[in-house]
Amino acid sequence: MPAIEVRHLSKTYRVYHKREGLWDSVRGLLRRQYKTVEAVRDVSFTIESGEMVAFLGPNGAGKTTTLKLLSGLIVPTGGAATVLGYVPWKREHAYRRRFSLVMGQKNQLWWDLPAQESFILHKEIYRIDPEQFVRRRDELTDLLQVRQLVSQPVRELSLGERMRMELIAALLHSPEVLLLDEPTIGLDVVSQRKVQEFLKFYQAQRKITVILTSHYMKDVEALCRRAVIINQGEIKHDGPLAEIVERFSRNKVVHLQFAGTEVPDDLASFGHVFDVEPPRARLEVPRERIAEVLTALLARYSLEDVGVQERPLEEVIAEFFTQPEAAGAEAALA
Repeated sequence: MPAIEVRHLSKTYRVYHKREGLWDSVRGLLRRQYKTVEAVRDVSFTIESGEMVAFLGPNGAGKTTTLKLLSGLIVPTGGAATVLGYVPWKREHAYRRRFSLVMGQKNQLWWDLPAQESFILHKEIYRIDPEQFVRRRDELTDLLQVRQLVSQPVRELSLGERMRMELIAALLHSPEVLLLDEPTIGLDVVSQRKVQEFLKFYQAQRKITVILTSHYMKDVEALCRRAVIINQGEIKHDGPLAEIVERFSRNKVVHLQFAGTEVPDDLASFGHVFDVEPPRARLEVPRERIAEVLTALLARYSLEDVGVQERPLEEVIAEFFTQPEAAGAEAALA
């Protein structure tokens, strides 16, 4: 049985539309105008137990709304979903003990108290056995390298340290499903790496089901093999992460190192030249022309090294988000 099943899930909001100007504001008191916003539109996907799946999309795409629906914080307008066999928005106590939601921009720890006090509160809320609580707390604080910091007020911790404490609080009751919404937002490179390494190790050891939303593609590449892309409230891609570049990128990157000290000035006839550091150059070439272009380059120039690579994942996804209609049309043809 899948850990998470979502079928035709939709969520719309009725938002008050206020016009500018004093007179329009007065009229709005008497006759209010509303518009309907579709945050999530007919979304369907399935996640098997033990999977770690990236849930990607631009700001406003519906990622956080979907996670709030799966955690039971809000009720859908239409469709259905089950997590571990439970309907999330029924908010049954048995379900709430089996999942955790971590939001990078929201704090669950008490700001003025040491993290260890918030941990004790979680112990009481989730009715964790005292011996198990101590064992779990010590294990998690050691893995995340923050044991010496649990007695400091949360407000005195760095952003990276606070996020690691948030993860500990979320995992104290051993959830089977973990929903992560931008867990590394704003963190420095070192803190990002520590969070990544911990999540990768913990998920491999515990086999929990994880949904990760992130704009930081290094998180996604390090942790997930499968990605679900949502844009404008709809699912645009659901499949292996490795397929995204192949599916949505029309070009590949050709790396050239010339035998001399100069770079020819007519490279633009072979593709888009975007980086030149003599005697090296890089250009983008349509995927279907790679063999033809390489043959022509080798016949015309003396080259010491040639390489062909896929475009970086972050570039492909950024392009997909900024050109949704073109990417959607390409996806339909794939």
